[in-house]
Amino acid sequence: MEEEKKPAESRQLSTVETKLIEAQVIEAVRMCYDPEIPVNIYDMGLVYDIGVAADGGVLVVMTLTSPHCPAAQSLPSDVENRVKMIPGVTAVVVKVVWEPPWNPSMMTEAARLELGLM
Repeated sequence: MEEEKKPAESRQLSTVETKLIEAQVIEAVRMCYDPEIPVNIYDMGLVYDIGVAADGGVLVVMTLTSPHCPAAQSLPSDVENRVKMIPGVTAVVVKVVWEPPWNPSMMTEAARLELGLM
């Protein structure tokens, strides 16, 4: 009698592993720049949320400086590609949202200093 094959169960990440991946996602996103602004998109405040599921899936919720941003096509795919390279990440979804609208107060102090806004 042939043994029934069961699908392989995927390993669930521990809380420590998901926190480690989240930190690596932040570092990966800090490598993404809007070509018109010399500050990374994380410090610009364009990343609203990063979620890491126990199965290794990552959700990045982000916005752009405006809906007419010239980098609207390239930035989300750049984020996705960089996050996909992180060990332990099984899937990536980058969701671009427009609410709340981005404004300069969302930048880190370092970003404002870099742009001469302090």
